Amino acid sequence: MLGKMKKGFYTIIFAQFLSSLADNALLIAAIAILTELLAPSWMSPLLKLFFTVSYVILAPFVGPFSDSFEKGKVMFLTNNIKVLGCILFFFNVHPLLAYAVVGFGAASYAPAKYGILTELLPPDKLVFANGWLESTTVVSILLGTLLGGFLISDFFINLINDSGLKATLQINSKSEAGLMVIVFIYALAAFFNLLIPKTGAVYSIYSKNPITLTKRFYESNKILWNDKVGQISLAVTTLFWGAGATLQFIVLQWAQEQLNMTLDKAAMLQGIVALGIIAGSILAGRLVNLRSSIKVLPVGVFMGLVVPLMTLASNIGTASILLIIIGTLAGFFVVPMNALLQHRGYVTLSAGQSIAVQNFNENSNVLVMLSVYAFLLFFEMSANTVVTLFGIFVAVTMALVIAKYRRNKSTIEFDSLIGDKRSSVYQK
Repeated sequence: MLGKMKKGFYTIIFAQFLSSLADNALLIAAIAILTELLAPSWMSPLLKLFFTVSYVILAPFVGPFSDSFEKGKVMFLTNNIKVLGCILFFFNVHPLLAYAVVGFGAASYAPAKYGILTELLPPDKLVFANGWLESTTVVSILLGTLLGGFLISDFFINLINDSGLKATLQINSKSEAGLMVIVFIYALAAFFNLLIPKTGAVYSIYSKNPITLTKRFYESNKILWNDKVGQISLAVTTLFWGAGATLQFIVLQWAQEQLNMTLDKAAMLQGIVALGIIAGSILAGRLVNLRSSIKVLPVGVFMGLVVPLMTLASNIGTASILLIIIGTLAGFFVVPMNALLQHRGYVTLSAGQSIAVQNFNENSNVLVMLSVYAFLLFFEMSANTVVTLFGIFVAVTMALVIAKYRRNKSTIEFDSLIGDKRSSVYQK
């Protein structure tokens, strides 16, 4: 199978891996910069909020923009916007604003990285190709987090000092050395963007009028939320991504308070959660098919109930085991839900429209949950209290989703809609 893929496919995958790797390393570096600036703790989750806001605001427009040009050029341009945002850190621009510029580039980059696959590959290769893309993205999150922790560590800055590069490059702080490495990774990703082959695909743009595009996007949202199957899967994935983004910061705060770990070592625990998600994703791929996907909903409740157990951990070993379990449960229940959502999105809308709707809702919830988390930190709530509230919230919300599913199932042939090729039934 691997040998039959077109050569440009691997260029796309590697370019996406490098870009995502830099995104995640930069988040840890940006948190370290806030610490150097003596910023309050509630400002750290706002980094992700400022990064994500572009995904929400630009959701109706990034698809048409991506279709207006060669996808490789779009990826090159938007990746360079990320480079610009990273460079802004060197000019004492506030980390929130600099990271927001990186988020603007990432939001514009996303539709092109998926769209190029449909242009380059035949339909029978798309599932395999998306599996590669999602797998490398998860790996880049894991390695990017670990890289970010390494780049802000004393070991790395001592390595720079011993090599004489600090004076040569005129590095003034620990974070600057790490930022230089991250800029280099972004630049390398941009280079591979230039190697992406032209596909010659031409699209008839629905409209360039922002009001028209916004109205159409609103209607697409309405259709998917009114679909009895789509609303369940969309609710779960929306919850998962909001909770996942928040958990990323909760783990950092909790590790520093509960386990007395430094930021660079706390970042390693984020990587452990990612390992669990990979394991859960693999298990789900082997044990769950599309028609049985809805049966994993109780796993979400169980995950929420496991999270408060983190407050009992007193050492890295116990914490690591708990975080792997949480990550595995998360991966196991969200992967089937994501597949179900993609299916219903294709049935009720189109592949492109459904991805736009999914991204909008998931990132909107990221903004909401991170705002709530920042609010709790503003009032100096302890990490253990936040962890407990977070777990209860996930468990209760998933229980409500299960109750909604049961009501839907009592009014329609729910299971028969899973696997439909097309449907014009948008039941309210």
